[in-house]
Amino acid sequence: MAFELPNLPYAHDALEPHIDAKTMEIHHGKHHNAYTTNLNNAIDDTDLATSSIEEILGGISGHSPAIRNNGGGYYNHCLFWEIMGPDAGGAPSGDLADAINTAFGSFEDFQNQLAAAAATRFGSGWAWLVVTADGLVVTSTPNQDNPLMDDADVKGTPILGIDVWEHAYYLNYQNRRPDYVSAFWSVVNWDAVAEKYAAAV
Repeated sequence: MAFELPNLPYAHDALEPHIDAKTMEIHHGKHHNAYTTNLNNAIDDTDLATSSIEEILGGISGHSPAIRNNGGGYYNHCLFWEIMGPDAGGAPSGDLADAINTAFGSFEDFQNQLAAAAATRFGSGWAWLVVTADGLVVTSTPNQDNPLMDDADVKGTPILGIDVWEHAYYLNYQNRRPDYVSAFWSVVNWDAVAEKYAAAV
């Protein structure tokens, strides 16, 4: 079962001015496409060829760096596109809002924690909102790692992630990662995040 690059659920320019069309075009069409192709090549003719991406990541400690890096890159970007959208932003509501308030005290405190996790992740990586057995947690991971991996520091189901590799923001923000993180809040599709939360709890 070869993995396929998903279509973006919106146009390349739909997230402007927060994320520019050229960045989206390169990020999805070049970077995510490369992770997809390289993952398929890495698992071709192996027992993993019929596994789901979640199954692959759940046993990642036993797999090669190529499977780790490209499997993570494939999954992470699939989630990234899904939890963003045009005419988005604002704040969550319902059960997700309640869970965020319980875990972090307030939505603003959650935003500050995620922004700090994103800003302080050295080099390349991701910052996450994760459903764990103990509730919602903010964490970050290096490179293309994620909380689904069996050797992750914080294990759980990611329901929101922000890509802090420079390819995600450099054309528009150069080295101003905190500005990119601030802009990210304007494109978060909280309905999509809430659906992922409901499926994970």
